Amino acid sequence: MENSTTDYTIWYVLGFLFFIYLVILFRNKRGNKRRRSRQFMDGKKRHEK
Repeated sequence: MENSTTDYTIWYVLGFLFFIYLVILFRNKRGNKRRRSRQFMDGKKRHEK
């Protein structure tokens, strides 16, 4: 019994991580280039100061 329950929890964790990964991908694809480049430049300016 213990083995089957641990297997199920592992699959739950993997599925949850995969779901989060997909959400992050969708967020990055929407309005990716403009926002990202601007944030990147802001980060560079902060580091230079």
